[in-house]
Amino acid sequence: MGMNAPRELGLGELRFADLTEPLASDKREPFLEALAACLPWDCLVTRAEALKPYECDGLTGYRHVPAAVALPRTEEQVAAVLRCCSQWSVPVVARGAGTGLSGGATPHRGGVVLSLARFKQILSIDPVARLARVQPGVRNLAISEAAAPYGLYYAPDPSSQIACTIGGNVAENSGGVHCLKYGLTVHNVLRVRGLTMDGEVLEFGSEALDSPGLDLLAVVIGSEGMLAVTTEVTVKLIPKPQVARVIMASFGDVERAGQAVADLIGAGIIPAGLEMMDKGMTEAVEEFVHAGYDTEAQAILLCESDGTPEEVDEEIGRMKQVLSGSGATDLKVSQSEAERLRFWSGRKNAFPASGRISPDYYCIDGTIPRRRLGEMLRRISQLEEKYGLRCLNVFHAGDGNLHPLILFDASVPGEFETTEKFGAEILEICVDFGGTITGEHGVGIEKINSMCVQFSPQERLTFFAIKRAFDPKGLLNPGKAIPTLSRCAEYGRLHVHQGALRFPAIPRL
Repeated sequence: MGMNAPRELGLGELRFADLTEPLASDKREPFLEALAACLPWDCLVTRAEALKPYECDGLTGYRHVPAAVALPRTEEQVAAVLRCCSQWSVPVVARGAGTGLSGGATPHRGGVVLSLARFKQILSIDPVARLARVQPGVRNLAISEAAAPYGLYYAPDPSSQIACTIGGNVAENSGGVHCLKYGLTVHNVLRVRGLTMDGEVLEFGSEALDSPGLDLLAVVIGSEGMLAVTTEVTVKLIPKPQVARVIMASFGDVERAGQAVADLIGAGIIPAGLEMMDKGMTEAVEEFVHAGYDTEAQAILLCESDGTPEEVDEEIGRMKQVLSGSGATDLKVSQSEAERLRFWSGRKNAFPASGRISPDYYCIDGTIPRRRLGEMLRRISQLEEKYGLRCLNVFHAGDGNLHPLILFDASVPGEFETTEKFGAEILEICVDFGGTITGEHGVGIEKINSMCVQFSPQERLTFFAIKRAFDPKGLLNPGKAIPTLSRCAEYGRLHVHQGALRFPAIPRL
């Protein structure tokens, strides 16, 4: 190809089409001087080697080194940073622990990463009202640890809960293995305090049962840092169940396992947790943590019941009856708390177990109707043959949330691009099945092209209207989550050009 010949953009390059250089080189140093005036000397990082750890989040396939990282200690310092960046028209990406998997915290070239890592105080716990008021840098698990002396805990439990922060959970509307019964972040947060790009303080929701006006709390939760920077969160705490037991159900056929999930819900049973893993995943996990999984089964379900001893005994009995009737080949019920935790340790370690057997893996996050879980596993098996890559599968089966892990080797030329196409096709099947392109990981940059598949131009314009209402200059995490009309037109052209799947019919809101 000649130097002046036109070049086709790849799908990966298209993801970064909106992440452009915001400042001319002659303005970079004056801006950094203005930013430094807003913060103490130890709250700003500008050295190249110190910026490298912030170049990506858990989606490591895409990286940008920011111009600076701000590490404020107070809300006033956060406001000062935002006002400075607004005046200089410099984009800002808020960051928590960096455990996100969709590139939501990927920096912009020449932009600023606003780290809330130092906002890690649990401000108050009210055991009577069953509330905790925390800063955004508090780890998810730390809330439950602090509430434990009162017999309370915080229900949403992402697999990364030992490291992920509540601010990041709010940004992505995170779930976890117990979200079927207890809900996602949006169902467990009462109030969010945050700052706009101009440094204005806003509060969404309240500690009351309801708040006057529009339900903007539900808009902010899951907005991926595009509307406001969170500085404080009030969460609900719930009583720790007296007893919890889990059934490990084995199936000789993945479609029977998928149907068993639908049968449980159809029987009026809402388990505390309902997870599914295929044979490849159980083998990888068992070798890693020795959880006692049935590695001969084609799929296993983990079905948990919690409550009083009487409630749990009754529900376990009902679940065993449904699972047996759905074709389970073996049922094991945890006989102690240690055994229950061991069963769950395998599910919680699915990602690191995959990392042990492959140089790299790519985790997909989509949602489909529960009744189509088995069919989806069969389609993924067909895609493994099509793309020549192995895929391990673990699902939040109770709410149809998929987490296929595609195994690949980034050192092999072209294999990451093939993996992306594999993942994009899984997401398109999700939409075709009547589901969505994300359940809890968010869109970020990973799924921004897939948003073109799910939503119509009119719907995307509505998303942008909400964004502009909060952030008229478009400086908070720009280029993430919401694709432009021109991006979708280009993606559609490349989609056909590269021989990928057709566009499914676009659902309407």
